[in-house]
Amino acid sequence: MATYCLTVARLQLALGHGVRRLHVSAAFNAKAKVSMSRFEPSNYVNYEKLNENVNIVRKRLNRPLTLSEKIVYGHLDDPVGQDIARGRTYLRLRPDRVAMQDATAQMAMLQFISSGLPQVAVPSTIHCDHLIEAQIGGAKDLARAKDINAEVYNFLASAGAKYGVGFWKPGSGIIHQIILENYAYPGVLLIGTDSHTPNGGGLGSICIGVGGADAVDVMAGIPWELKCPNVIGVKLTGKLSGWTSPKDVILKVAGILTVKGGTGAIVEYHGPGVDSISCTGMATICNMGAEIGATTSVFPYNHRMKTYLEKTGRGDIAALADDYADLLVPDTGCEYDSMVEINLDELKPHINGPFTPDLAHPMADIGATAVKNGWPLEVKVGLIGSCTNSSYEDMGRSASVAKQALDKGLKCKAAFTITPGSEQIRATIERDGYSKILGDVGGMVLANACGPCIGQWDRRDVKKGEKNTIVTSYNRNFTARNDANPATHAFVASPEIVTALAIAGTLDFNPEVDYLTAANGEKFKLKPPSADELPKLDFDPGQDTYQHPPAEGGSKLRVDVSPTSTRLQLLEPFDKWAGGDLEDLQILIKVKGKCTTDHISAAGPWLKFRGHLDNISNNMLIGAVNIENDGVNKIKNQLTGEYGGVPDVARYYKANGLSWVVVGDDNYGEGSSREHAALEPRHLGGRCIIVKSFARIHETNLKKQGMLPLTFQNPADYDKIRPDDKISIKGLATFAPGKPLSTVVKHSDGTKDEFQLNHTFNETQIEWFQAGSALNRMKELQ
Repeated sequence: MATYCLTVARLQLALGHGVRRLHVSAAFNAKAKVSMSRFEPSNYVNYEKLNENVNIVRKRLNRPLTLSEKIVYGHLDDPVGQDIARGRTYLRLRPDRVAMQDATAQMAMLQFISSGLPQVAVPSTIHCDHLIEAQIGGAKDLARAKDINAEVYNFLASAGAKYGVGFWKPGSGIIHQIILENYAYPGVLLIGTDSHTPNGGGLGSICIGVGGADAVDVMAGIPWELKCPNVIGVKLTGKLSGWTSPKDVILKVAGILTVKGGTGAIVEYHGPGVDSISCTGMATICNMGAEIGATTSVFPYNHRMKTYLEKTGRGDIAALADDYADLLVPDTGCEYDSMVEINLDELKPHINGPFTPDLAHPMADIGATAVKNGWPLEVKVGLIGSCTNSSYEDMGRSASVAKQALDKGLKCKAAFTITPGSEQIRATIERDGYSKILGDVGGMVLANACGPCIGQWDRRDVKKGEKNTIVTSYNRNFTARNDANPATHAFVASPEIVTALAIAGTLDFNPEVDYLTAANGEKFKLKPPSADELPKLDFDPGQDTYQHPPAEGGSKLRVDVSPTSTRLQLLEPFDKWAGGDLEDLQILIKVKGKCTTDHISAAGPWLKFRGHLDNISNNMLIGAVNIENDGVNKIKNQLTGEYGGVPDVARYYKANGLSWVVVGDDNYGEGSSREHAALEPRHLGGRCIIVKSFARIHETNLKKQGMLPLTFQNPADYDKIRPDDKISIKGLATFAPGKPLSTVVKHSDGTKDEFQLNHTFNETQIEWFQAGSALNRMKELQ
C-alpha cells in the first residue's frame, strides 16, 4: 500500500512564521552564491542545479519523489538518460565532496597516488580520529598518539597538501562530528570512508559510507556508482520527553528491522514527531542507521536544522536552504517501499545488546532478561561519547544526571569515561562546566577521538576472558569490539542512561522507577535529564586544528614512503583475470554464523598497519568462526594436513600457487566500511567469496578489488559445502549482468555437487573484475 510523505504545509509550520519564503523560481533569480564551507570559499552550494535535475527526473518518472530520491537523483551524472528503478538499476552519481578518516585514508590516498592524478576533483578532507588509544586521559593519550603515529600523520598531511585535500590534525575530533559542524548541509551528497558517515543525515544531507576505492573514483572525477536504493519510511508521531532520547528511536528501529533490514535502502524519517528532535539528535539516529545495514538515513529540513546551521556559523546556508525549502522535503504524495511507525509519546528508554546492536530491550525489562540469560549485572564501565552521541546536548543531559548524584553525595560505582566529539565540543563543555561535573562524579575525559568505540582502549580492569558488562552510548557492540575481550557483554544506550547505570553500578537499574540511596541514607529518584540543545553563548572553537592545502597547489611537494616502513607500503597492481573459469579453488575457511568486518579485519591494535597491506593482512579472518571446529584462527592446511592460523594457511596456499575461496553465512561483512576486509583476501590469493547474503559496502569493496562476491541461489546449498572441498566457478567467459554463474563442488570422497550462484555485477563492475581491480581499470582508461 502507498504511504505518504510530510507535506509542505507541515514543513512551513515546522519552520515557523518568521522565516523568509521565496518560491523556488524566485530563488533562481536571486542567484545567491554561498560557499559550501568556510574552508572552501570558492566551492558553492548549488541548489539551482539540484532543483533542475530533480525536475527532470520527476517529469520522467511522472510521480512525486521522496526526499532521499530528490537528493540522490538530483546528483545524477545524466538525469535525462539514467535508467532509474529502485532496488534494481545502478545510478551514476556526482557527489559534492569526500571525507576520509585516518585509518581508511591511508589506503585511499595510496590508491589515489597510484592513479597518477595531480589533484582531487572535488572538495575532500582527511580526519585524524582513529589512531588515538584511550589509556590515561585526553591530553596524554593525544601526545602519545602523535608520537607513535608520526609517520602516518606526516604521510597523510603531506599527501593532503600535495593533492589538495584538507587535513584535520589529531585532536580535532571525530570525523562525523567535524562534518556535521562544518561540511554537511541540507541537500548535499557526501561520501565518506567510514560506515557511520550517514550521521550527516541529521542535517538533511545524503551522506553514505564507502570503501577507499569508491572515494578514489570521486576524487578522480569519475561518476560514482550506487545501486538505486529502496526507501523505507519511518513516520514519527508524538514527541520525545522524560528519559526517552533520540538514541531510543534508533534502538527501537534496530530491534524492528534487525541488522540487515535496511540493506539496499535509505531510511527516511518524517512526520510530526520529527520536530521534537534536535538536529544533533537526528544525527544520532542517522548515524546508527548503519547498524541496520541501511545505505544511509535522512531527515527533512526544518527549523532545528536552521538553528544548528546558524549556531555553527553557517547562517548564509540556512537562509539559502529556506529559499529552496520545497526542494529539501519530500513531495506530497510520495511513496515508500515499506513503512515503520513510532509514537514518541509511547516510546520508552531502550538498551540493546549484548554482542549485536539489534537485540533491543526496554529498560524496564533488561534486568530480568539479564538474569534469565546469565549476563553479568554489575556494570564495570560506562562510556559516553563517540561519533553517535557526543553533542553539546548529549553532554548536557549526561551532566544533568551526574549533577543530581553529586548533590546527594554520590559518585559513579562503575568506571566512567567521556569522549567529546570534537575540539569545539570539548572546549565548549569545559567552558560551560559540563566537564567538571562529569569529572567530579568520577569520569575521565578522553581525547577527541573514536577511542574505545573502535577498540582503541588499553583496558586493564579485567583480564581477557573474564565475563563482565559494560554500557556505552556507542553504535556497535560486536563481540570483543571495544576491548578485545570476547567475554565482555557490551550494551548500547543513550548517554543519559549510561550515566545513570554508571552511577548505580548495575544493569537492572531503571531510572524511571528505581531509587538510589544518597550518602546520608535517603532514598531518591533521579529526575529526567534536561539540557540546552545548543550553548547559550557561541561555540568555543578551541584550538585551530585544520591544515589548508597550499593555495599555490602541491605539484612541487613530495610524498615519500620508506620501503622499510612497517606502517606504510606503496601498492602493487593486482593481477588481471586470466580469461578462463576459476578451477579447483581450495576452501580456505567455511565461516559459521555472524562474520562482520571486525571478524574479517580486526581493528584495535591492528589499526597501526592500515597503510601497509602485507602487514595488515596478518589479521585476515582471525575472528571468524570455523564451522569445522567452532574455533577461531584455526583451520586445516589441506596441503600439509596441519592446523594453523587463517592468514598463515592463506599465505602457504598463495606461495604454492593455490587460489582459494571463503564460504560464509548471512549478511557477511556487516559493520565497518573498511576495505581492508576486501584487500586482504585479494592480497593473500583469494579469488571468490560465496555467502548467503552480503552487507552492501563490503560487497562493493570486494568488487572494487577484483574479487568475485557471489551468493547461493538456494541458501540451503551452504550446507552442501564441506571444509575440505574444492570449488570451480564456471561461466566467466560469458559473465554478464543478471546471468548466474555455476559452480562445481568436488568433495574429498570423489562425489560432487553442482548449483547456481547469483551476483549483482553490472557491466562496469565486470570490467573491474576482468582488469584485476577498479584501479587497474581506471588506469586502462586514462
